Amino acid sequence: MKTTWESSTELKREIGAGSAIIIVIANMIGTGIFTTSGFIMEALGDPITMLACWLVGGIVALSGALCYGELGAMFPSAGGEYVYLRESLGKLSGFLSGWISLIVGFSAPIAAAAMAFASYFFRVFPNSLTGMPDAPLIDIGCLHISPLSLLAVGVIILFSLIHCYSLYLGSRVQNALTGFKVVVILAFVVGGISFGHGSADHFSSGSDKGVLLSTGFASSLIFISFAYSGWNAAAYLGAEIRNPARNLPLSLFWGTFSVVILYLLLNVVFIYALPPSEMSGVLEVGAASAFALFGEGVERIFAGAITFCLLSVISAMIMAGPRVYYAMARDHLFFGRFGQVTRRHGAPAQAIFLQAAIAMLMVVTSSFDKLLIYIGVTLSLFAMLTVIGMMVLRARGLCLKTPYRTFGYPITPLFFILFNLWMIVFCLKDNPMVSVYSGATIAFGIVVFFWFKKKAKQTAQGLS
Repeated sequence: MKTTWESSTELKREIGAGSAIIIVIANMIGTGIFTTSGFIMEALGDPITMLACWLVGGIVALSGALCYGELGAMFPSAGGEYVYLRESLGKLSGFLSGWISLIVGFSAPIAAAAMAFASYFFRVFPNSLTGMPDAPLIDIGCLHISPLSLLAVGVIILFSLIHCYSLYLGSRVQNALTGFKVVVILAFVVGGISFGHGSADHFSSGSDKGVLLSTGFASSLIFISFAYSGWNAAAYLGAEIRNPARNLPLSLFWGTFSVVILYLLLNVVFIYALPPSEMSGVLEVGAASAFALFGEGVERIFAGAITFCLLSVISAMIMAGPRVYYAMARDHLFFGRFGQVTRRHGAPAQAIFLQAAIAMLMVVTSSFDKLLIYIGVTLSLFAMLTVIGMMVLRARGLCLKTPYRTFGYPITPLFFILFNLWMIVFCLKDNPMVSVYSGATIAFGIVVFFWFKKKAKQTAQGLS
């Protein structure tokens, strides 16, 4: 008898427009906004320029969401970029995007979010253990196990088990966590501006306009692109969204637009709370801002709330990512077991377990800041290729019957492509080792692709 974990291969359409919007918001709001503003201020040194950087990053994300809306309406199936690139630029490009999703798109951000959660947790509850949370229990070569990494691993395991159980339970947990997160952010913004002990003097600009074309601005956009990553989240769940031709484009746009507004408001509060010198280089910028605005007592409440807000983004990425590996397995470009779902609840459990294992490995072997740049550059590259693929499909006349067409075409996709290209070139110039890591990941993916292709050919010959 087959178990409930392995007897089905079909996903179910159970997600409405509201839940799809929430999935986008949940994927976007998380690690980036609560951890990157300090690094950006360190690179730019000017609050107005930093806000301009967040606005530009938001416009780029919105442009991408508009383009992905057309692709999602055209191909309403599981897999996101994997499917879009497979249909536009070929199977190799599609596979590489899926490979990047496995390593960089979801596993690495899950690891980064879990590490940020643990860092915030021990800041809020410093007496929860003796000693420093990042003090090594085991430190051998690149393996670094500490109380912080153990907590991060525990969170990944918990939410992986929740989403393995069922889409229904996972989506309900997701909706509750996201609702809590939005309420906390709005309370922080309103409370900080109305009652916080900040200063408008912190907005005084001390930088020239030339910084907008500098390497520092481009590198900061990489951090911001990480913070905005997730604007395409609903695309991965195309096979599980009801009426996807309508609901998928709507969820991508409104989810992204909502987050752009919230991010700008949050950064205004961060600057109001902290002068540039005190914000520069700070990882837990949300907690530091709460302390400056409200003092130690209220700061711990807000920092605690931010801590649990990070659970939402961990949950959302654990939910979305496995749908890519599921689609690859169904195309015989990945191990077949990852194309199976549980019989009772239709969850891609084995794909979720694979993603969790990779994320946990990254937690115990990587540092937070190295993960951010690696994630940002690699994801920007494949998002850019996906939008190029959309233009290729247009040129072929394959999207004439699509119910949704990209607003502002061709300006919108060209803006997205050129801005991502400019950002990637400047960032690689400033961080050359990132090109080595990203290039190695892609090269290994090419090897894996041809191995699976050869294996599929041998299997087909054996059956003939």
